[in-house]
Amino acid sequence: MLPRFPIDSTASITFSKYTADGRDVTHLGAFPKGETLRLAVACPRTLGASAVVLRLWRDGCAERDTPFEFVSGDVSTLTDTYELTLDTADLCGNTPSGLFYYRLLFVRRGDTLFSDSVNNVDFELVTHGGAAFRLLIHETDYAAPTWFGAGVMYHVFVDRFAKGEGETTRRRGERAPEINPDWEGGIPQYPAYPGAHLTNHVHFGGNLWGVAEKLDYLASLGVKVIYLSPIFEAYSNHKYDTGDYMTVDGGFGGEPALDNLIAEAGKYGMKIILDGVFNHTGDDSRYFNRYGIYPTVGAVQAEDSPYRQWFCFRQFPDEYESWWGIPILPKLNHATEECRHYFTGENGVCAHYVKKGIGGWRLDVADELSDEFLDELRVSVKGASADRPEGEAVIIGEVWENAADKVAYGNRRRYLQGKQLDSVMNYPVRSGILAFIRDGDAETLYHTLTELYASYPRSVLDALMNLVGTHDTERILTVLGADWDDYDRPNEELATLRLSPEKRQKAARLLKLASTLQFTVFGIPSVYYGDEVGMEGFHDPFCRFPFPWHDLDDPIRADLLNHYRSLGELRKSPAFHGGDFCILSHGGDYIVYQRAATDGIAANGGGDTVTVAVHRGEGEIAIPVTTEGSIALSCGEVEFKDGLLTMGADSFCVLK
Repeated sequence: MLPRFPIDSTASITFSKYTADGRDVTHLGAFPKGETLRLAVACPRTLGASAVVLRLWRDGCAERDTPFEFVSGDVSTLTDTYELTLDTADLCGNTPSGLFYYRLLFVRRGDTLFSDSVNNVDFELVTHGGAAFRLLIHETDYAAPTWFGAGVMYHVFVDRFAKGEGETTRRRGERAPEINPDWEGGIPQYPAYPGAHLTNHVHFGGNLWGVAEKLDYLASLGVKVIYLSPIFEAYSNHKYDTGDYMTVDGGFGGEPALDNLIAEAGKYGMKIILDGVFNHTGDDSRYFNRYGIYPTVGAVQAEDSPYRQWFCFRQFPDEYESWWGIPILPKLNHATEECRHYFTGENGVCAHYVKKGIGGWRLDVADELSDEFLDELRVSVKGASADRPEGEAVIIGEVWENAADKVAYGNRRRYLQGKQLDSVMNYPVRSGILAFIRDGDAETLYHTLTELYASYPRSVLDALMNLVGTHDTERILTVLGADWDDYDRPNEELATLRLSPEKRQKAARLLKLASTLQFTVFGIPSVYYGDEVGMEGFHDPFCRFPFPWHDLDDPIRADLLNHYRSLGELRKSPAFHGGDFCILSHGGDYIVYQRAATDGIAANGGGDTVTVAVHRGEGEIAIPVTTEGSIALSCGEVEFKDGLLTMGADSFCVLK
């Protein structure tokens, strides 16, 4: 009978990746076509492996096995080293990019062990199957605009941020909006229960003039990018039911207000990002025109309408495809070339606003936009901004999962291979941060950060839209302070439910930890308006109260605002714009990582280096940190002395 060798701990197996010039890229998993990689495996002899094999396959294609070459054996450590060279140009062949998967096979006398990827870097050994490593090869010229990623992004829900003094006009008649004048104490219109019909026609009066008037405030936060909720003419207060893409809503100040905001923001070095809702329109639109408000013959009005093929009718006129079955949001048919080119053409919607000077687009429900649509959109947006000295406009997609190999509606998406998106909304890191800060689970955050860093192209990592709250989620302060039972309360109670003083104080402390992570991991932090002053609120629409300009002297609000301003100042360090990222250590209730403006991060190779440590737990911990620097920013009981970082309960520390 053949001997059965044990499966040793994978901590004793080293799997590394290097570029042709010797750079260690072990923690990366996406490369431009033409990059040559050297894969190296150091394997203890106690594992009993007689060979190491790379099993690799292109997404959807057959596997192929390539043995590693035995390089050397170290008698003193009883370790064997194997190497293999991988030419990504050879892998892709005639195609410019592609998604690949691979496993490591350790062939033994009695069996074969397979790598089981935990986070696309770390792995375990199993006797069969196991999760594969991901390898994304992208086009050689693929890169997000370098200007995007610096500073801070600020997400403005226009109707609720600020009232400005400029001229506004609103629709009159039967479909006129209703104005709630109580900015300081008014409650957003809400349905009887989640999912019930709601007209969303009650506005509070925020507009684009108001955003321009608050640029000094935004500059104090370090804001370089302002992301606006939809601004096009629409019936609702949220504007995700577009009425006319080529018209800025008069209630927001119309085209003059947008032009003014672009110009004034430019004086502060800020860019404006618009929300592109291109998957569906409103039924009250010039394209569908259910209520006859527009002079056009809408798709629902006549079968010979010029917009008839822009929508998918199952039975005209009452049965048609709509977003998530919501009839007021009829879904656009992008298979119709005329409809698609209305947005993606040389003079289409996307190019039109880019030529006006916006910094780019955030694409709503990107999963529901076809590959053909996204391919054309990129050509349009990049073409319209090709001559900008600061760099082309940016394209960000709303994707809630890992975008490197996302499957949506049964189709593998190629968002990050070079012909579609520049970046995505980083919902996975939000989940990781909440797992750590709310639930005390540092392991989940470690795996989330490691997997993302080992999944996305390098330029995408710098441009990830890091968020902890949006118009689609509960307010972050509420998430960190509310009891789980609170979420099950009826809307009538949630409308006025607020944290107790004790819970609010604790949630504010935890928000400092969460925001520090949000601001210092790879990507650009995106602050949802009012989170920086501790606004509260449960699910939509309770996360959309007017900004509390009247209450900024509240001690907790003022303290949080100062904290966010300190983070904005910290973001000026070159370590956070294109800087490397390396997790130095983590445990059950803490994580320590480093950002560096040079490639020598692990060896403290000089340049601008920042070390961040967050402890989410009770009691005191002592963490060895071999880095230079002193405490630049902290919260809680923190001391750094002789290479030892001592941290009290629920604390963070930034060494610089």
